[in-house]
Amino acid sequence: MQSESQNPDLAFYQNLPTFNTFSAFINAQHFAPAPDNWLIVISDVVNSSKAVANGRYKEVNMIGASCITSMRNALPSCDFPFVFGGDGATMLIPALYKDIVEQTLMGTQQLAEQTFQLQLRVGIVPISKVRKQGKEVLVAKFELSNGNQLAMFNGGGVELADQLIKADIDTQQYALNRTASVTAPDLTGLSCRWESLKPRNDHMLCILVQPLSSNIEQREQVFQTVIPRLMKVTGQDFQSTKPVTHANLKFKWPPQGIILEAKISKGTKPFWQRYLFLLFNSFIQAVLNKFNLSAGAYNAPVYRNQLCDNADYRRFDDSLRLVLDCTNEQTAQIKQLLEEQFQQGQLVYGIHQTNQALMTCMVSSLENSQHLHFIDGSGGGFWSASIGLKKQLQTRQPP
Repeated sequence: MQSESQNPDLAFYQNLPTFNTFSAFINAQHFAPAPDNWLIVISDVVNSSKAVANGRYKEVNMIGASCITSMRNALPSCDFPFVFGGDGATMLIPALYKDIVEQTLMGTQQLAEQTFQLQLRVGIVPISKVRKQGKEVLVAKFELSNGNQLAMFNGGGVELADQLIKADIDTQQYALNRTASVTAPDLTGLSCRWESLKPRNDHMLCILVQPLSSNIEQREQVFQTVIPRLMKVTGQDFQSTKPVTHANLKFKWPPQGIILEAKISKGTKPFWQRYLFLLFNSFIQAVLNKFNLSAGAYNAPVYRNQLCDNADYRRFDDSLRLVLDCTNEQTAQIKQLLEEQFQQGQLVYGIHQTNQALMTCMVSSLENSQHLHFIDGSGGGFWSASIGLKKQLQTRQPP
């Protein structure tokens, strides 16, 4: 296999410059074209409505995060961009690793089916394919804290790839279907031990915003208009309405999510063995948090500070995704602003209001302070918000 020095395309994301102000994504200068020989890898849970109706959306979140975690563990030397979508994930990965990608995705697909009776749709579309259809795949690198970055995708290519995979029912050109037993994915580092996040204000608000124009420059203009006005309501860079703070960060023992974590991370071990290990491990963590102590690489107060910094409540992947802690007045102002832009034919949007946010954690290295925390709303979160957005799309044709 080629090294990064032999093939510079492999180091594309690693070498991409970072920026540390979220709202700067509206500037095209931060985005660079992904290599033509990379793959767009997309996963999502099919028919999430049943899971939402049965109060199982946390399981959907864990499956979505497991796609990212399993891929990072399968490709430890490859720095690739990804975005968590709530009920799935989007990743860009060099075609060199296609066999590993397929095996890892099918292993995660099997886990979702056998452990949670959830159908995970997974698919792969070459970037070259979407470019031939007139779309672009641009990538930016947003740094939450030192060494912890999140990707952003622009250009419409990821959106098109998602459509191709969902439409690929018969030919199997893009969608992957597991045909035999595969190896269980390595989900080391995936956990959900913190309690659900209660709002400090009136509620948690999940927001999806998608410009109608397919033209990159026009899409940029839409966000240059909307983002400053949204921040006027919610605070600079959405910081004053962030859903994760020391005030609502709670760790109880035993954690509510410990059974779910044991199920999803047991691998080939018996469930009870994994469960007892996590029960003991989480007890130590609970003691350390209660008394602000440290042990080994875990320093409770430092970790909590880093967790608040590394919360992924602001995302961009051709659509803007926000989870914000809002007052009723702020929500009314946000709805008015977005509805105004919708009526003007600039964008479509979806909003889901809920009484708590869910957090799923991916810890790569405590020693190096490498950990990310994916945020979504309860009761369907971004999935529920997408229902309103799709309804608006049916009444509006892109300009």
